Amino acid sequence: MGGNTFGNILQLTTFGESHGPAIGGVITGLPAGLNVDTDFVARELARRKPGQSSITTQRKESDSVQFLSGIFEGKTTGTPVGFLIPNEDQRPKDYRHLEKAYRPSHADYTYETKYGIRDYRGGGRSSARETACRVAAGALAKLLLAQHNIRVDAFVSQVGTVKLEKEYTALDLSLTENSIVRCPDEIIAEQMISRIEEVRKQGDSLGGIVTGVIRNVPAGLGEPVFHKLHADLGHAMLGINAVKGFEYGMGFAGTERRGSEVNDIFEKENDKIITRTNFSGGVQGGISNGMDIVFRVAFKPVSTILQAQQSVDEQGNTVDLPARGRHDPCVVPRAVPIVEAMAALVIADHLLLSRTNKL
Repeated sequence: MGGNTFGNILQLTTFGESHGPAIGGVITGLPAGLNVDTDFVARELARRKPGQSSITTQRKESDSVQFLSGIFEGKTTGTPVGFLIPNEDQRPKDYRHLEKAYRPSHADYTYETKYGIRDYRGGGRSSARETACRVAAGALAKLLLAQHNIRVDAFVSQVGTVKLEKEYTALDLSLTENSIVRCPDEIIAEQMISRIEEVRKQGDSLGGIVTGVIRNVPAGLGEPVFHKLHADLGHAMLGINAVKGFEYGMGFAGTERRGSEVNDIFEKENDKIITRTNFSGGVQGGISNGMDIVFRVAFKPVSTILQAQQSVDEQGNTVDLPARGRHDPCVVPRAVPIVEAMAALVIADHLLLSRTNKL
């Protein structure tokens, strides 16, 4: 099975299944001497873990990470960092009724078609449980970026039809964690929570959008052809479970505008070249221009719903699937730290890559 490694210089390889004994990963490429704040890593994982509020899955996992290698006396040694996250609340028996059946909009059929075998226990390797590994690695990437004053933030900007219309520059992003839905606008956050609760009681699910902002990125990160910065960000985001869309800067809305309306005019401010506007989203020609990198990630409604559904089994016979399981009615609140982690890994990777381009 390929596709388990992400990154160029800073690489993350993950392993493990949703209802196996543990998940984990190996991180290579981290520079030696990085101070590893294990409390910070734990806080990042706590933001993603299940069972944290009434609008998330009630699976109970502490998501405590155990570092196995690559760290000595609180600092990275430059060798591979191995880590393990035990699965403490796995319930494989809950999935026995799915041993031969394909769940609607899940990876069951495609996985079995590709490999001839599948782990029916919550999707096994295809489960979003694996993203805890990305958050652990992303936390170390954030610590590296902090040394360069680069900050990665994300927040929920839409749940179903409930939208946060304000620009991120008009928001206090420090308030994001004050709400269980991770929206920094208190009024809109309450509307989002009410909508999720309403749909949860109906046994259904909702999708939404997470907006990401990366600040203090120096100009010059990214490659002009096959590793454009925004392309690598898109690759990272589209690899997150349930993601169906990615856009940066003005995105699809720019198709309705004229060039004269959206060209970012350069000017000088305090001995620094900036752009008067930021329709480009901080990236031009695949390379960062020093402005904030702004992007949006679209998540579909969670496929597992607490409503009976029809499907087929391995022989194509129609089967009735009962309404059961422990799943989020809306994944976007818990997706926020995952989006941040993947963005941090991309920026840190390109920061290290940029060092190889100059003498």
